[in-house]
Amino acid sequence: MSPCYILLLFLGLFCKTCHSSRVLELTDRFPEIRKDGGLWLVKFYAPWCGHCKKLEPLWMHVAQALSKTNIRVGKLDVTRFPNVANEFKAYATPIIKFIKPQAEHMYTGERTKEAIVDYAFRMAGPPVQEIKELQSVKKLKNDNKVFFIYVGHQKGHLWDIYFTIAMNLQPHAFFYSINKESYPEDFVNSTEPALYVHKEGIFYSYQDNFEKHTDLDHLNTTIFKWVNEERFETFPRITNENLKEVLKSGKYVVLAIVEEDKIKRIPTDMIEFRGKVETLIRKKRHIYHPHFQFGWMGNADLVNSLLMQRIPLPYLLVINSSTFHHHVPEDDPAEMSIESIEIFLEKILNKTSPMYGGDSVHINVARKFFDFKRGLEDMWKGNPILLLVIFTLPSLFFILIMWACCCSDIMDADDNDNEDDGTYHEKKE
Repeated sequence: MSPCYILLLFLGLFCKTCHSSRVLELTDRFPEIRKDGGLWLVKFYAPWCGHCKKLEPLWMHVAQALSKTNIRVGKLDVTRFPNVANEFKAYATPIIKFIKPQAEHMYTGERTKEAIVDYAFRMAGPPVQEIKELQSVKKLKNDNKVFFIYVGHQKGHLWDIYFTIAMNLQPHAFFYSINKESYPEDFVNSTEPALYVHKEGIFYSYQDNFEKHTDLDHLNTTIFKWVNEERFETFPRITNENLKEVLKSGKYVVLAIVEEDKIKRIPTDMIEFRGKVETLIRKKRHIYHPHFQFGWMGNADLVNSLLMQRIPLPYLLVINSSTFHHHVPEDDPAEMSIESIEIFLEKILNKTSPMYGGDSVHINVARKFFDFKRGLEDMWKGNPILLLVIFTLPSLFFILIMWACCCSDIMDADDNDNEDDGTYHEKKE
């Protein structure tokens, strides 16, 4: 082995060690350490958990991205320290939590580096971050992220409502404020106070007039509803992790489901189908946005479970986020035009489209049974020998136990019969 090769190998191992060391391995001393101050992003995991193993390389990238901040990234083995896991209510794995000295919050978003890092930055700062320079707003716009901004002085009932909402939804969205003296060009004509949401380079305002309201409870409810509806992009990627949050919008959720492989490639025909759905919401946002939240999925597993069947792709599905019923078009989604999609959505709004599913007990039980059956089918296709072993071995053990019990009873019965026979003959003599 050449000296150069040995040197390269050593450097590679050294870099890997440095990279991994950014994730701190926590112990049962962590509950005391967190009280001393500091911000923590912690992954609770189990060594045998497949999802935990899948998350491990991503967690290293998250630690690398946060290495120059005041946020410390750690992980804790719940099998070694179950008392600590119970204290932080980490009853399943993996669980991600942002932990402060006196508070903690569980992460429920997408399992991507960008989403987790954004979440950490939001939780590390105040609920509402104050902007004092015009360049800061321009930078936020260039980042192309969804954020809310309050224009006005930080005082009064309206500011209190906005700040309270920001505290509640801080894990899910960015909230900012800017005063009158720092108005950028986007807000020159704004009355004070005003409230905006930024999406894809455009500011959309909260249309209601703050000044005409005397009922603060009503104003609090309406602003919270608006913020909760607007905290999603116009056409986001929807996953198993963020679907629950999207359903909290209270709108109909329109899903364009396509097939995406492991390296995120999508067939051309499915890209065209997804493009039709996206074009509709972007061109006619003023019509559909008040009622529908659009999005797309690259995996049909969740929808298969919801519909209790294996759907062909591409597919179009609309979920009522209030009742959890769903609507499907009568036409083949792959053949639908933008006009036919519009007709389908109009039927939903007019209550003339059939509803299916729901959230009743018997429907959920049926879904569990379908998921179990589908899991067995997938296991049979992937590894039939493993499935046979899993089901055959317990059956053999059960048969052996039953056989042993039965044989034991028979032998005992024979012994008793022999004893009875002997006693009987003695009495006869």
